[in-house]
Amino acid sequence: MGAVPKRKVSRHRRGNRRQHLALTPPVMVVCPNCGELMRAHRVCLACGYYKGRQVLKVASE
Repeated sequence: MGAVPKRKVSRHRRGNRRQHLALTPPVMVVCPNCGELMRAHRVCLACGYYKGRQVLKVASE
């Protein structure tokens, strides 16, 4: 005999197993250089600064 479930798993029990799969929105912080919203611990895409120094050249419009 193979490993076969004896009973159907209910929607509630199945859903309880899947609680940790919910996605959370990314953490956004204010850039201390230009004031734009940016992802935490990443280069600001508006001004190119990270930790107080310019690490990315941004084309000015």
